[in-house]
Amino acid sequence: MTARVGVVLFPGSNCEFDVMEAVTQLGGQAEICWHGDRTISGVDAVVIPGGFAHGDYLRPGAIARFSPVMDAVREHAAAGGPVLGICNGFQVLTEAGLLPGALQKNRGLKFLCTTVGLRVETSNSVLTGDVEVGSVLRVPINHFEGNYTCSPEVLAELRDQDRIVLRYVDNPNGSVDDIAGVVNEGRNVVGLMPHPERAISELLGSADGLSLLGSFIRSAASIPA
Repeated sequence: MTARVGVVLFPGSNCEFDVMEAVTQLGGQAEICWHGDRTISGVDAVVIPGGFAHGDYLRPGAIARFSPVMDAVREHAAAGGPVLGICNGFQVLTEAGLLPGALQKNRGLKFLCTTVGLRVETSNSVLTGDVEVGSVLRVPINHFEGNYTCSPEVLAELRDQDRIVLRYVDNPNGSVDDIAGVVNEGRNVVGLMPHPERAISELLGSADGLSLLGSFIRSAASIPA
């Protein structure tokens, strides 16, 4: 089965074609899902890409969460469908309540554009199902508000329930507990600040994003229609 992956396009998104290229390279079928539509057309998985949805007015993701397409994304997630939020997409998922916590301005109030080391903390998620725990991946970051924060109670839950998916080897932005990505209780909704779609070829500096996105696409292809 070829997985159909919908990539949600908001005004201000700028990584949608990067995601589509990665999905296609991995054998999936990528298609755009417009933010104003109330359906995601029966896709097997959904990616909310990076960028500046609605110009990041108010807060990153704060307006995007009210877009009509997000009701369809919520329904897809509630039914167990894979959902991935990358960078701005992670921010949208936290604003929409599909993931816990929030993203705030980086420590030092500096925009970060570099490649970081990510340690895989669990294989029990749609993003890391095929990746060995403890693996260190080289993946780019590109954000100003990527500092993950949550209450002590939520942090304890994330730790106890094995829901911290990725940690920074060398924390670049001040995220609590070095968190780079988390998963929901159902293990099917993942958000991360780094950009795996920008790490799909050694010509780009790293191909380590393929293992993450490959896991995501395979998880979508394995879900019965």
